[in-house]
Amino acid sequence: MRRFKIEYLFALPALIVFFIFFIYPFLNGFWLSLTKWNGYTDPTFIGLKNFEDIFQDARALSAIKNTVVFALISTPLLNLFGLGYALLLENTRSMMVKVTRTLVYVPAIISPLIMGYVWFFIMKSGGTGQELLSSLGLNALVFDWLAKPSLALALIITVNTWQFAGMTMIIYLSALQAVPQELYEAADVDGASYWQKLIHVKLPSITSAITINILTNIIGSLAIFDVIVALTDGGPGYATESLSIYIMRMSYGGSTGFAVAVAMVMFFITFIPVMTYIALTKKKGLAI
Repeated sequence: MRRFKIEYLFALPALIVFFIFFIYPFLNGFWLSLTKWNGYTDPTFIGLKNFEDIFQDARALSAIKNTVVFALISTPLLNLFGLGYALLLENTRSMMVKVTRTLVYVPAIISPLIMGYVWFFIMKSGGTGQELLSSLGLNALVFDWLAKPSLALALIITVNTWQFAGMTMIIYLSALQAVPQELYEAADVDGASYWQKLIHVKLPSITSAITINILTNIIGSLAIFDVIVALTDGGPGYATESLSIYIMRMSYGGSTGFAVAVAMVMFFITFIPVMTYIALTKKKGLAI
């Protein structure tokens, strides 16, 4: 009995920190989402009106759609490219491979805002990328790419994938290098091809890395902010505005209570797929 109580005492500091930095802000945020508040005066309780207004606001629904579409496309792309890079660069020890790994990874450690502005000056009307196409005689491709809503969102996804594929690559590389060599030797004895070893040896051995990458990419994609601000600032119009940007603008626009309600919706949009994925992987015995 004494040992049981002592163990709880050891856990107490972590529980206090968890309550202060997660539970209390969440409960306080939920309360503010039920109020009309401009961020300065005392909040006024209005019940679920903020949530009703969210689903009647075309701009809010557009931000939700943009965020979900971005996550649904970015998450698979980040994992496909990250795993592809890792498989190509996992074993070779040459200096060229080491340089390639570094070049793939470096963009991930640079601020997304900075990388976004770099690509903005390449892709904007009259930018270096368009000047290059013009010099090559490809004038049909010379137009304001970021002014077309569907193309602008595709370019945002492309830039985000290019920047953060190196992060997923590093995690996959670490997992692949930890696979026991005996498994490969046994597969070679059985005459397994490269694809058979990939499907039956490598992928089953790196399920934890797959889980980590998918979860972090879902969370990061749903919270996309910097690269959109740099490339389109949510435009043209509000065609590429994400939930994060919408929350910021509503908050600074004097609708702080409404912005908190949108943040609560964003929390559940993130929480539900993450918990669903964890539950499914645990059911299949693939959880971390």
